[in-house]
Amino acid sequence: MPQSSQSGIFYALTAFTLWAIAPVYFKFMSFIPTTEILAHRVIWSCLIVLILILAMRKADKLKQVFTSKKTLLAMLLSTVLIGINWGTFIWAIGSNQLLSASLGYYINPLISILLGMIFFKEKLDPVRKAAVVLCFAAVAFEVIKFGSLPWVALVLAITFGFYGLVRKKVAIDSFTGMAVETLLMLPVALVYMFTVHTSTSNMLENPSLTNWLLFAAGPITMIPLMCFAAAANRVSLVTLGFFQYIGPSGMFILAVFLYDEPLSPEKLTTFALIWSALALLIFDSIRQLRNAKRKRSVEGITKTETI
Repeated sequence: MPQSSQSGIFYALTAFTLWAIAPVYFKFMSFIPTTEILAHRVIWSCLIVLILILAMRKADKLKQVFTSKKTLLAMLLSTVLIGINWGTFIWAIGSNQLLSASLGYYINPLISILLGMIFFKEKLDPVRKAAVVLCFAAVAFEVIKFGSLPWVALVLAITFGFYGLVRKKVAIDSFTGMAVETLLMLPVALVYMFTVHTSTSNMLENPSLTNWLLFAAGPITMIPLMCFAAAANRVSLVTLGFFQYIGPSGMFILAVFLYDEPLSPEKLTTFALIWSALALLIFDSIRQLRNAKRKRSVEGITKTETI
C-alpha cells in the first residue's frame, strides 16, 4: 500500500474516532445550556480556523467567497443547516438521547443517496433501492410503535444530508467553508454571549477549568475536520465512506454501555433495519470496487498486448 494511502487511512481513523467519542465531552458539559455551548463552539472554532487560514495562506479564497453573492447565499444556507445540526446534536446528548443521535448519523448515508437521486439524477441499482426501502421501513416502524417520528434522528440526518449537498454544489475546501460558516454565525454567538446571562456566561467569573473546557469546544470541532481533510486528500471518497460508520457506532456503544440509555426491543428493531440497509450499501460498494479493479486489470492487459 502506498505511504500516502497508509497515512490517509490513519487520518480517517483518527477523524472518525474523534467524532465517535466527542459525545463524552458534550455529555460532561451538559451542566451548561445547549445554546451557550453552541456559541462557544462557534467562537473558538472561528478563531482556530482563521488562524489556520492565515497560516496556510488561503485568505484570498476567503475573500472570493464574500465577493460572490451567489456563493455567499449558498454558504449562508449551509451555515443555517450546520448550526441546526450542531445545536440538535448538543441538545440530544444533554437530554439523554444519544441513541437517537446515533440513529440519525446511521440514516445520513441513506438520505444522501436520496438527495443524489433527486438533485443529481443519480440512478439507484436494486441493492440501493432495497437499502432505501429498509430505511423508510425503520422510520415507519418507529411511528407505529412509538406514535411519533424519531425527530432528533431525522433532523440530524436531513440537516447534515442537505449540508453535504450544498457544500458539494459550492465546492469550497473544508477550511475555507468552515471559516465562512463560523464567521457568519459569529455575530449571533457574540450577541448571545453578551445578552443572555447564565451561571457560566461570564468567563471572568468562571473557574479556570470551566473556561478551558469551553475553549475546548473549538479544538474538538476543528481537529477531526483537519484529519478528515488530510484523509480526503490521500484516499478515495469510497474508502472514506467505509469509515463514516465509526462515528454512529461509537455513539451507540457509549449510549448503551456507558450512559445506560434504554435500548428496548422496539428500538433495537429500528437499528436492525438501518444496519441491514447499511450492510447492503457496504456490500454494493465492495462489489463496485471489485468490478472497477477487474476492469482496470483487463484494460492493463489489453494495453500490454497492444504494445
